[in-house]
Amino acid sequence: MTLEQNYKRLGLSTKLNSSIAGPKKIKGRSASEGVPAKRDSLAITPSHLPATTKPKEVRVERDPETGRILRVIQPDADEVNHNPLNDPLNDLSDDEAEVEGARNPNSIVSQLEAQAAQEAEVEAKRKRPRQQSSREEEWIARLVEAHGDDITAMSRDRKLNPMQQSQGDIARRVKKWKQKHG
Repeated sequence: MTLEQNYKRLGLSTKLNSSIAGPKKIKGRSASEGVPAKRDSLAITPSHLPATTKPKEVRVERDPETGRILRVIQPDADEVNHNPLNDPLNDLSDDEAEVEGARNPNSIVSQLEAQAAQEAEVEAKRKRPRQQSSREEEWIARLVEAHGDDITAMSRDRKLNPMQQSQGDIARRVKKWKQKHG
């Protein structure tokens, strides 16, 4: 999927709306002067944006070895700093309702938690190692029949090794084949 499609699936915007970014300049005039603007196919209209989505910070705990998300840690109501830059004008703001709305978990956080749970399930199941196909086993059997244990000769054989697999690759495949077939 493209970047825009992934962001849209997560409920994020890749471009700023005109109300956020300011008026759009078209041929030397601003959009507020009544010049009809071309419809941008990637523009995000307010109807597509969730009403409850507000920027929010959470901590994500990851597995140090694999980097997978283990859990999403939401800050307590006491830990939330509503004025991280210590802006004195922010204390005078009348937007107390917005601050209360930001404390509720939004859909993106719940999606992150669901993703962490899915990754934990996948990690618990652990995929089995790749098995050799019957066609690959036939190919290795023909190489072993023709060349014995000479991996170098196997890698140079143009008829039996048309894809010119390397010595190391053939050696790994022969080792796996011998473990299965003795």
